[in-house]
Amino acid sequence: MLIPILIALYVLVALTMVVSLLFNGVRPSKTLAWLLAIFTIPVGGVLLYILFGRNRRKNKMFSLKSRFDSENTTDSIHCAPEVSANKLKITQLINNTSWCPVTCHNDLELLKDGKNTFESIFEALEEAKEHIHLQYYIFEDGELADKLLQVFERKIAENVTIRLLYDGIGSYSLSKKYLKKLKEIGVKTAQFLPFKFGRFLSSLNYRNHRKIIVIDNKVGFTGGINVSDKYLKGDPALGKWHDTHLKIEGEAVGFLNKTFIKDWFLASGNHVDISTFKTFPTPEKGYSLQIVPSGPDDDFDVMEQVYFSIINSAKRYLYIVNPYIIPNHAILQALMTAALSGVDVRILMSSTTDIKLVDWCVRAYFESYLKAGIKIHLYADGFLHSKVMLCDDEIASIGTANLDNRSLQQNYEAQVFVYDEKLCQQMKSNFLKDCEKSIILADYGKYKQRHWFKKLIEGFAKLLSPLL
Repeated sequence: MLIPILIALYVLVALTMVVSLLFNGVRPSKTLAWLLAIFTIPVGGVLLYILFGRNRRKNKMFSLKSRFDSENTTDSIHCAPEVSANKLKITQLINNTSWCPVTCHNDLELLKDGKNTFESIFEALEEAKEHIHLQYYIFEDGELADKLLQVFERKIAENVTIRLLYDGIGSYSLSKKYLKKLKEIGVKTAQFLPFKFGRFLSSLNYRNHRKIIVIDNKVGFTGGINVSDKYLKGDPALGKWHDTHLKIEGEAVGFLNKTFIKDWFLASGNHVDISTFKTFPTPEKGYSLQIVPSGPDDDFDVMEQVYFSIINSAKRYLYIVNPYIIPNHAILQALMTAALSGVDVRILMSSTTDIKLVDWCVRAYFESYLKAGIKIHLYADGFLHSKVMLCDDEIASIGTANLDNRSLQQNYEAQVFVYDEKLCQQMKSNFLKDCEKSIILADYGKYKQRHWFKKLIEGFAKLLSPLL
């Protein structure tokens, strides 16, 4: 008697999910895939859908966000960057979806790798007078964390307010001992979506991948670098970790701070009155840029739309540095179309990644790239963790977002889009130098002849791409 009841319950749950998919499904192909999983994988299909398949954009996970949405106003663009007409449309797209206009009174410093980045960060932290806001996906115990603790203790003694926000999964290894020390010296901490059973099924797939530091609403840092000693000491398996970060000074820092404060409220429930913060635009017109926060509770696929638009706008070149390029159909077609249209499209990534399954999935798309004329450069001197996109000496993108389904639709990300010819040319020069030190894949016919077993593994990994 028990077995028929369980079967009936399972069928009822499955049918409920089918109805939910039909009402809320965004892409027919994805909806069909989940329907097949639910009905062909007993129990497992339902569990996978609960963990990874539910549409948070239609059924928002965080009702608290609405309080901030009501405060947002779509400001008119503060200034018009010196870019072509098709690039100017991208600035308007960002303004309409992320409520972040172009700001032009900013100074920027491009920071390469951990040593330079943390030297700049610690120097700026020492100058804090009012508040320090830190937000990291990975915050690990180690020398960096200990040094930060020492700085925090000194600054709190000077009446500086410090707030630290860390992700519940990415910073899962952060010790209770360290957190206790933070609390004892007066650091305010909050965990974004804690790893708890009660919220496990609803939150596992939605992580806060942002890396942000804001000091006195005057100086901001963001990019790909986490608080981890591997950025200084390297990794036993992958070698030195290479990454790109930005130091921002000027009026754009306020938008970075707003992103932190909204996340702080979502994680802690405590509201910070941003109206009390001063703004510090640079005296002269400097770098034109936009901050783009994106997340699963946005009304649109913000990061996907912006990346897609930049790729389609390319006229001369499109250079990408990213460790996790697992494109959906739209991004893949945009990349291939650009290359087939005569745009110089190049991808620079590490010769291997830190997760083997992801590495196989990334390589599953190489054949399509090469067939369309996209050049692939495999960097072997350590692990490239940068998330960079360069286009036509007009747009430079630096931040946290990968080119995969997780970053484009599921994670909370923060990307900076800079409209400056000089910075683009500087970063392009660095890109081409790294390409010279890399193994180039450009021969489609030769690559197509790789061993059948590699093709089989890559094909299997590709099936899992929506979950990676």
